[in-house]
Amino acid sequence: MTQLRINVADLLHHPGARRALHLECAVPDFEGAAARVDAADPMTIDVVLEHVSDGIVVHGRVQGTWRSNCSRCLRDIANEFALAVRELFEPNPLEGETYPLGDETVDLEAVLRDTVLLELPVAPLCRDDCAGICPSCGIDRNESRCSCVTHELDPRWAALQDLQL
Repeated sequence: MTQLRINVADLLHHPGARRALHLECAVPDFEGAAARVDAADPMTIDVVLEHVSDGIVVHGRVQGTWRSNCSRCLRDIANEFALAVRELFEPNPLEGETYPLGDETVDLEAVLRDTVLLELPVAPLCRDDCAGICPSCGIDRNESRCSCVTHELDPRWAALQDLQL
């Protein structure tokens, strides 16, 4: 993605130089275990690029929207996120710790993907008190009540029912 590949030649030739960067752009789809960031939803990137002795430090914030289905009632949900970013780009990156500084450019796509995917919820909920769907009749318990009795016991505990205390 060319908009996320930033030329930093001017910074590399001046130690201590810094540049503010503001981007509003679409990013490729980022898909986590249960939530995703769609390419159709633009992300706002406000960062500062700074030349340090090891390379280029990128620090600031990234904002956008993640989408998913509620883990309990399966409704479509969308929530916004605002995350801090602070990463180092260097000529000889350490695997899993820093990012490559290649040909006087930094590619923010990998940084954004890693930052956002780590913060996406594993079991998203439409609201904290979501009642979910009835396992017997399938009615959405957030909208109405059902008369189903859900007293299924785990068969491993069934023998304890016969105990007289």
